[in-house]
Amino acid sequence: MLFNTAVRQHSVSVDNPSAFRIFTDVLYKMISNAIIDGYKAVVFICIGTDRSTGDSLGPLIGYKINGMRYRNIHVYGTLDNPVHAKNLEEVTARIASMHKKPFIVAIDACLGKMEHVGYINIGEGPIKPGSGVNKNLAPVGDAYITGIVNFGGFMDFLVLQNTRLSLVMKMADTISMGIKYVLWKIHSDPAVAASFSVPE
Repeated sequence: MLFNTAVRQHSVSVDNPSAFRIFTDVLYKMISNAIIDGYKAVVFICIGTDRSTGDSLGPLIGYKINGMRYRNIHVYGTLDNPVHAKNLEEVTARIASMHKKPFIVAIDACLGKMEHVGYINIGEGPIKPGSGVNKNLAPVGDAYITGIVNFGGFMDFLVLQNTRLSLVMKMADTISMGIKYVLWKIHSDPAVAASFSVPE
């Protein structure tokens, strides 16, 4: 769970009828540009824990997209095997050793202002997981997807525990379906797929 993200950010409410289109348009441009620039794999790091409703967004998305069968697409962080503060450094080291020039998309829940709850953020650059709960972790990701699951500023652990699962699930559904659509679109586009490996 984090609070602050990098610049060049696009935000859209999950309740916006155009949320799926806006999200997928931005994600497609980011990943396809990365592939054209020479990245050899796309790695999704879904950060969080299933022990806290508010912080379960990442593992839920990882669970939903983990069944994709593309040779060059990799998912870390699921409900069964979450990526969190205690193992994030180990996971990032494993990714660096196992994947050649990966484009890393970090996915995490975050707290924000009351009026921004339910917004999905997508942007370039790394995030700093755990910064909102006093964890000193290294920044991770070449790009990020975050979901504002609740408002922050006071008793944040309690706020996360009392976050509505319905909102988290709605955001997880939108983000996971968007990721699947974008990857299908990338592998269906000859101009982009020529710079990338074919599906298994």
